[in-house]
Amino acid sequence: MGKQGAAHIVWDWNGTLFHDNDAIIGATNAAFAELGLDPITMEQYRALYCVPVPKFYERLLGRLPTDAEWEVMDVTFHRYYTEHRVGCGLTAGVAELLVEWRSAGHSQSILSMYGHEELVPLVRGFGIEQHFIRVDGRTGPSGGSKAEHMVRHIEALVSVDPARTVVIGDAADDAVAALHVGARAVLYTGGSHSRASLEGVGVPVVDTLGEAVAEAERLAA
Repeated sequence: MGKQGAAHIVWDWNGTLFHDNDAIIGATNAAFAELGLDPITMEQYRALYCVPVPKFYERLLGRLPTDAEWEVMDVTFHRYYTEHRVGCGLTAGVAELLVEWRSAGHSQSILSMYGHEELVPLVRGFGIEQHFIRVDGRTGPSGGSKAEHMVRHIEALVSVDPARTVVIGDAADDAVAALHVGARAVLYTGGSHSRASLEGVGVPVVDTLGEAVAEAERLAA
């Protein structure tokens, strides 16, 4: 027998619930500086960014980074990001949206490619942990695809039906991961991707998280 349950949202964290664009672009440029690359603007980042992350660097280098270059850039990125994320907060309206979705009898969880050991206390620190039935961050090395993590996340949500699940994120990879497990997706333009790159995925694209939740409710009905 398949899973039964209410509508469920799997939220992405970075660039979706957590508005960390300034820390992301600063960390990216700090990593680029290690290889002598010129800094890029947020607009350039949003136009070029893709996963896995080494492919993003390939677009700027003209080649994939070597293993040694990747390690240096990855360490630099995470060091800078950790220092500067403290100045970032939740996306406007998030607290209210989480309460409203839960109050309507639905469930929600977080799946992020951000390290699990750092993600959990960060979510807890914003006072929103109680709204989620599960919070999963990345437990392996950085730079991979979200789809394999989504499989494990959905399997762990024993009461959640993938057919009534909607992934809300800011990257094309969120939609790919959703489709991989039989879920739907809504993509939000306020994070790491431009609207043009998101629209090429073939799922609904919205400009606010309020619109994303409304679309998720419609898709999961």
